[in-house]
Amino acid sequence: MTIYRSRVLDTPGDLGDPEGLRSDQDCALVVADDGVILARTGIEAARRDHPDHPVVDLRDGILMPGMVDAHVHFPQVRIIGGLGMALLDWLARCALPEEERLADVAHAGEIAQEFLSGLVQSGTTTALVFGSHFPEAMEVLFAQAQQVGLRMTSGLVVSDRILPEPLLTTPTQALDVGRALAERWHGQGRLRYAVTPRFSLSASQQMLESCGALFREGGGPSEELWFTSHVNENPVEIEEVRRLFPEARDYVDTYDRHGLLGPRSVLAHNVHPAAAELERMGQTRTAAAHCPTSNFSLGSGLFPLRQHLAAGVPVALGSDVGAGTGFSLFQEGLQAYFGQRLLGAEGVQLAPSDLLHLSTRSGALALGLAETVGDLSAGRQFDAVLVRPGAGGTLETVLRHARDPQDVVAKLFSLGSPADIDTVWIGGERVVSGASHLQEPR
Repeated sequence: MTIYRSRVLDTPGDLGDPEGLRSDQDCALVVADDGVILARTGIEAARRDHPDHPVVDLRDGILMPGMVDAHVHFPQVRIIGGLGMALLDWLARCALPEEERLADVAHAGEIAQEFLSGLVQSGTTTALVFGSHFPEAMEVLFAQAQQVGLRMTSGLVVSDRILPEPLLTTPTQALDVGRALAERWHGQGRLRYAVTPRFSLSASQQMLESCGALFREGGGPSEELWFTSHVNENPVEIEEVRRLFPEARDYVDTYDRHGLLGPRSVLAHNVHPAAAELERMGQTRTAAAHCPTSNFSLGSGLFPLRQHLAAGVPVALGSDVGAGTGFSLFQEGLQAYFGQRLLGAEGVQLAPSDLLHLSTRSGALALGLAETVGDLSAGRQFDAVLVRPGAGGTLETVLRHARDPQDVVAKLFSLGSPADIDTVWIGGERVVSGASHLQEPR
């Protein structure tokens, strides 16, 4: 058992709650050996109740929940920064050629290490990961994620048309390989499996039918699989999906008619939804992963957060990564804030605490993990990030002059970066120390 003493910030309530930011200036978190937070209390009470256990003094930093990334692509870490293109052009010129390279297992291993390192060094402890088209690459990713300890939900990406031939499979192969991967990895430690058609543009009716079969089949009565894909990212994409699925009511319906919507489903982007699509997502509790920097970089548009929330659609943040600006959810939160400001009266005027919520608890809610992670309450796992800016830097300077806890969070999201992440714990285990590197696999 260990007692962590620090300033602690988290958002255990609802998104948009003006009183939702919980700030304890000198807080003691009592963490059991299995990573569960046993108590959140004052230091004197913690010492009195647990006199024989060590105290780790972190008061020179700020302790926050580990961040939750609701949409991030495994193969795309080396293509960050491909500017000047719209979605389909960027896919053809940047993303898909890089994804073909993961057919080489050794290369996939290098990418997996770089990808996982990028996530955890940015303070991300839980992620819904868009995987690879190659089963061998997925084996490598799952194995390395298990070694690191990341809470990861991911799966084989499947397509049967439009993409380059090496990235294609058949509906039958997709079902067989997906089933085998799910049987091997779903529920192993902190890992879960997600059925993952790339998007309806590259997945035929038959492929989506196969995905629906695997999703319904699940991983056992208490270990259901997850589903993720893309939707409504770019107007040209949307028109092509409409042409390819003339019988579907809309883009969301291409998934819905195969039983792929529900509280274990996350659709990325959804920049241009119709009212009926939002209504259906709200009815089924299908979440949307908002990826601001990617949407801005590709010129996809401004995310209609107000309409999502009004329809009861759960929303969390994703870095997307390849088309975005990196793994940092500080950056995504800031850009989400800017996007809503630009929408004026149509936008949601986000408070700083909302950015923290979107980066932590919102993601935990979207991924069905809110009873496990997302805030630092008693009963949660100790998935935590210590922000400790370098002395004399701008972030350290402005934090010393912050007016109140909301202003502290505003400054963290305005100026924070992976360089300011000092230590990361997942389930009580330290996976990043001194912002240096991943620990050796356990």
